Order: sequence, then structure tokens, then C-alpha cells
Amino acid sequence: MAAEPMDLMDALRETLKNAVIVDGVTKGLRESVKKLDKREALLCVLAESTDEKNIIKLVEALCKEHGINLIKIDDAKKLGEWVGLCKIDKEGNARKVVRCSCAVVSDFGRESIALEVINDHFKRSVTAEE
Repeated sequence: MAAEPMDLMDALRETLKNAVIVDGVTKGLRESVKKLDKREALLCVLAESTDEKNIIKLVEALCKEHGINLIKIDDAKKLGEWVGLCKIDKEGNARKVVRCSCAVVSDFGRESIALEVINDHFKRSVTAEE
């Protein structure tokens, strides 16, 4: 029996986890914008639940200008948990999760099925725009 195909958010969580292991994730708006501006980013993840709408415009503009792939997620707390801005209790549950408005991946770590799912998503979106 074949495994169920991975959806984009599961793939993103897995890819961020692999990138955190190799210290390839920059967390927070200030540091993320620096990476985007230097063109050192491979992928940008932006939380849409941020209070300041200018943050979203800034990150979108930098990604578009430098040709960096951008994925938007709905919740900043979820992004904070995925990039490791939390404490893990004895049962393995995330506690004291800190919000993260933006995260940039500069090193994916090891190749994985999750990374292929993300790359396929961007290939499909590029062909859909043409």
C-alpha cells in the first residue's frame, strides 16, 4: 500500500525541521530581511497573522525582487513552533511557543521527500502563471 502524499504544510514543517538541525534557518523579521537582501535565502516563510501589514508588503517585495520562493502560513505561533522557538515538555508537546512573523531558509540540510513536495509546488505555480 502506497503512502499518502504529503501536503504542502506537512512538507514545510518537515523541511524547516531539517533546516533547523543544520542551522539553516534565520528567524525573525530583522535577520530574515538581511538574508533576503543579501540574496542568501533559498525559501522564505511568512506568517499572515502579523499585526503590521507593512511587514507583509516588505517581505513580499524583497522575495519578488530577488526571485526567492515565498510560502505564506496562517499563524505566527505555528511558524514559531516549527522553527524551534518553543520549549518541549516531557511528553514531546510544545510549550511557551513564541510567535515568529518571518523565517528564511538558507540551507535545507538533507534532501527529503518534503523538499521535493515544496519544489514541485513552486514548479506548478510557475507553469500556472505562464
